Amino acid sequence: MVRGRNRGPSPLPERAARLWRSLGAAFVILVFVPPLLLLVSGSLTEPGLPPSPTPQLVPDPVSTAGYERALDLGGLLRASLNSVLVAVVAVPLSVLVASLAGFALARLAPRTTAVVVAASLVALMVPPTALLVPRFAIFRFLGLTDTLVPLIAPALLGTSPLYVLVYYLAFRALPADLYDACQVEDLSPVRTWWQVALPLVRPVTAGLTALTFILTWSNFLDPLIYVYDRDLFTLPLALRSLSLLDPTNFPVFLAGAVIATLPALGVFVLAQRRFLHDHSDPRE
Repeated sequence: MVRGRNRGPSPLPERAARLWRSLGAAFVILVFVPPLLLLVSGSLTEPGLPPSPTPQLVPDPVSTAGYERALDLGGLLRASLNSVLVAVVAVPLSVLVASLAGFALARLAPRTTAVVVAASLVALMVPPTALLVPRFAIFRFLGLTDTLVPLIAPALLGTSPLYVLVYYLAFRALPADLYDACQVEDLSPVRTWWQVALPLVRPVTAGLTALTFILTWSNFLDPLIYVYDRDLFTLPLALRSLSLLDPTNFPVFLAGAVIATLPALGVFVLAQRRFLHDHSDPRE
C-alpha cells in the first residue's frame, strides 16, 4: 500500500489571516495617524499667535513653548501622577477580579452559570449615568468624596460585567481534560486558575488590560463628580482647565492632549504586540 505524503495544513488560512491583519493595520493607520499628526503639529505651534486658517503639518516656527505652559498652567505633572496612581492600582486589580470571577463562572454548574450570565447581561443594559446618584450617596456617606478612592473602587467589581463575561468565554473554551488533569494533580481551584488557566488566555488578558487602562486613563466623569481638590485632579480634569484658554493659546491645550495621549498609545502598542506574539507562537 502506497501512502501519500503528509503535506501538512494548508497555508491558505494562514495567508488569509495575515492579509486580514495587514488590512486591519492599514485601516488603523489611515484613520488614526492623520489626526495624531495634526495633534502633534498643532502642539508645536507658537502660543499667542492667531490660529492658522488651514491645518499645517509642519508649523512655522516650530516651538515647544506650548508644552512648558501646559505643565505650568494646567498642573499636568501633578495630574499625571494622580492618573498613574489610579491606573497602577485599578488596572491590575480589575483584571485579577474579572479573571477570577470569569474562571469561577466557567467552573460552576450550567444552571447557576446561566443565571449569573443573564444577570450580567441585564447589568450591562443599565446606563452608567443611572448609577451616579446612588454611588455618590454611598461614597459621601462613607466620607470618601474628594479622594481617589471612588476612582479605584469599581475595580473591586472587575470594572464591568463585560470583562467577567469575556474571561468566562475564554476559560470555557479551554479543554475540559485540562481541568480534569488539574484535579488529578490535586491542584486547588486558585492554583488551577493562576498556574494553568490564566497563562493560557494571555491574549485576552493583554486586550482587557489595555482596554481597562485606556478607560481608566481617560475617565472624565467620575473625577468631575468626586474630586474637588485641584491637587487631586487627574489628567482629563487638568485638560479641561486648559480648554478654557483663549484661541491664541490653543497650542497649549494641544500640548496637554499630546501628553495625555502618549501613555494610552504606548499601552495599546504593547498590548497589540503581546497579542500578536501569543497568537504567532502559542507554545511560548
